[in-house]
Amino acid sequence: MSRFHWTCESTDGAARAGMLHTAHGPVATPTFMPVGTVGTVKAMTMDAVRSTGAGIVLGNTYHLMLRPGAARVKALGGLHRFMDWSGPILTDSGGFQVMSLGALRRLDQDGVTFRSHIDGSEHRLTPESSTAIQHDLDATITMCFDECPALPAPPEAIAASMRLSMRWAARSREAYVPRAGYGQFGIVQGGTEADLRAESVKALTDIGFEGYAIGGLAVGEGQALMFATLDTTTPIMPQDKPRYLMGVGTPDDLLGSVQRGVDMFDCVMPTRAGRTARAYTERGTLNLRNARHATDARPISPHCDCLACTRHSRAYLHHLFRANEILGPMLLTWHNIAYYQRLMRQIRQAIMDRNLNDTAAAMRAEWAAQDWTEDEMPQPFIPPVP
Repeated sequence: MSRFHWTCESTDGAARAGMLHTAHGPVATPTFMPVGTVGTVKAMTMDAVRSTGAGIVLGNTYHLMLRPGAARVKALGGLHRFMDWSGPILTDSGGFQVMSLGALRRLDQDGVTFRSHIDGSEHRLTPESSTAIQHDLDATITMCFDECPALPAPPEAIAASMRLSMRWAARSREAYVPRAGYGQFGIVQGGTEADLRAESVKALTDIGFEGYAIGGLAVGEGQALMFATLDTTTPIMPQDKPRYLMGVGTPDDLLGSVQRGVDMFDCVMPTRAGRTARAYTERGTLNLRNARHATDARPISPHCDCLACTRHSRAYLHHLFRANEILGPMLLTWHNIAYYQRLMRQIRQAIMDRNLNDTAAAMRAEWAAQDWTEDEMPQPFIPPVP
């Protein structure tokens, strides 16, 4: 089995098209990872996820340790077998979820003690235990345990948090068990302060990881400040390792971040939107609950080959959401993940063709144009008769 590594196939400015080689198969980058927090991408079967072209999915240490428990997942063959996903899985360390518990958690230099949001039972996570849980889950990519402070915060508080995360990163690395085709990522912290981000990058590269993530963004600072932080952070990150921006984001966030040198993404946005009747398309977002869709025989998008678009009309999807039928969220989640995967393939091809800036300008113009007119649709949609 080959080692875990990333190879660059083409560049266009700061943007990179590459291939991530893992024990569970290769992943073309840039890539978007559907979020399967508790061992499932909400409202989707894994066959549906595979049909979108997704190459890697995400699980979460905090949620899986609480239920069903890492020991049970391990006994049942690991997370890949448990959730029917043979491809690579990246597991978030649980740090962000624990930090978001507020009064339910107590932080010290060694780790975090917290009460479960499910039943109030007390638990503890440390860099060592988080790493061990991810090992039991058989995560292809293990994330370091870190602290993610809420922004805005005073620079001194951000600095203290970042340095604690760097100490935890060293402990996470010490606890990690290397295996062929598996990797561990360090997480760059430091808020939006360029000097703190640089200090964090140096600390992590001195430790040495198979990949590097950028944490602590998309937490309320706004897109402009996020992009400005990437502008100063990605150029000083290792050039031969994958870069992962955690928890991002909208299609425009992904596009702008790839232009700044990011390779990997995850976000709950497309699945959450699918459960609330919002569809992502090449012409912006649609709210399928709106009355204007009640008699619309067209598909959501003329460019999409998902089940929602090839077999059903906007009118049917509108009906499902109005009737509170579970099929509505299922179909629209499928559509949104398919759109995100198609977007990443288009961006990757543009990098390979070295015309990303022109492609990005065209994409943004299309998003601004909003929905297609009747004349722009290839033909009226006629649902097939069984």
